[in-house]
Amino acid sequence: MKFPDLHRVTQKFAATDLAEPASVARQAILESKIASRLKPGARVAITAGSRGIAGIASILQSIVTAVRDLGFDPIIVGAMGSHGGATAQGQLELLGEFGITSTAMNCQIHTEMETVELGVNSFGLPICFDANAHAADGIIVVNRIKPHTSFTGQYESGLLKMLAIGLGKREGASQVHKLGLPGLKKLIPEVGTFLLRNTNVVLGLAILENAREHTARIVPVEPEDILEQEPKLLDEAREMMGRLPFDSIDFLVVGELGKNYSGTGLDPNVIGRQRVETMPDLPRPVVTRLAVLDLAEESHGNALGIGLADLTSDRFVRKIDLKPMKMNSFTSNFLTRARVPLSMPTDQEVIAVGLDTCWRTTWEEARIVFIPNTLELENLYISSALFTEAVSNPLLMVENEPTSWAFDASGHIDQAKLFPMANQGRRLSNSHK
Repeated sequence: MKFPDLHRVTQKFAATDLAEPASVARQAILESKIASRLKPGARVAITAGSRGIAGIASILQSIVTAVRDLGFDPIIVGAMGSHGGATAQGQLELLGEFGITSTAMNCQIHTEMETVELGVNSFGLPICFDANAHAADGIIVVNRIKPHTSFTGQYESGLLKMLAIGLGKREGASQVHKLGLPGLKKLIPEVGTFLLRNTNVVLGLAILENAREHTARIVPVEPEDILEQEPKLLDEAREMMGRLPFDSIDFLVVGELGKNYSGTGLDPNVIGRQRVETMPDLPRPVVTRLAVLDLAEESHGNALGIGLADLTSDRFVRKIDLKPMKMNSFTSNFLTRARVPLSMPTDQEVIAVGLDTCWRTTWEEARIVFIPNTLELENLYISSALFTEAVSNPLLMVENEPTSWAFDASGHIDQAKLFPMANQGRRLSNSHK
């Protein structure tokens, strides 16, 4: 089979990295009003979620140290809803993969799933909150602010979501998602606001990342300012996020799907597909055919998001662990995204079927984009059909010499070879150390 040539493309993102994020986080804690809000020796719960935030271990470690230097007793509390199979051990293991361990943090880490019921929302559903965080004298809410993968609003993924869903644990997350998308859009701000007023939040620490997924800003937000400041920070994050540089794609190939890349496995803001019941897709990009080749090992079998694809490999299907996938899907209340598409024995066959069915008369006409995942978009590959459009874009650097698809003897693509700077390449490099 003669597949269309690929050309390596590098996107030029206007992105500035924050120097020494851990030091900035420490200074933010020391200069906040925490000292005036708490008594000496007070226990302070610091949230830790399941998203792959850049440098999160060093950031949290610096927060722990700063809190202790102020004379308080810091603990870390898992805040990730139903992730990790909705078990304490599963959530502890997820944090450990990010380097967030009791030894590294020099403090206790609590991932118990027990919650307390603090009230009811406007739909009459209970508002549940992590018992460890509730028992603490103060709570520092740490989270990345970025566009949500299911809806657009004033408050999406950020500090209020961490309160309402992350610290809601399995029960709280389930209640916020209970009424689907309309309920989610309404309840994140409603429940988040309720919890701001009825728990001991002493500070929000908002992390913004640029298009390279590096830390761009760390912004301390006093609790009384969160409702006003978070929408502004969300707008800033939306402007910085990485996107695909084409509006129309015949065949989008994604190397890996995983919870480490997006809460939805594949970020709808990148691929343009929502696949949420009753919701239309996003206006761009328009993708005719989408294939996912593999499931990231960091996702632990949770293949949520595969329903956004049209094709996958048998290898991907074999890696699916239905237990965490079902738990996550039932909690989110979005079931379409968990539907497993048609699969083929090898990557080579997946690519062939994708080209045959992408509504072009010949393979050479197909506008193909190949990305490692939906988080790392600085380096990608395009087919010759997109070459002229790409070279006319001043924000793209396009290599003239074509690159092979890098199929190995088994018919699978060597993704570490094609994407040495992405997670696939880093994973291989670390395994050789």
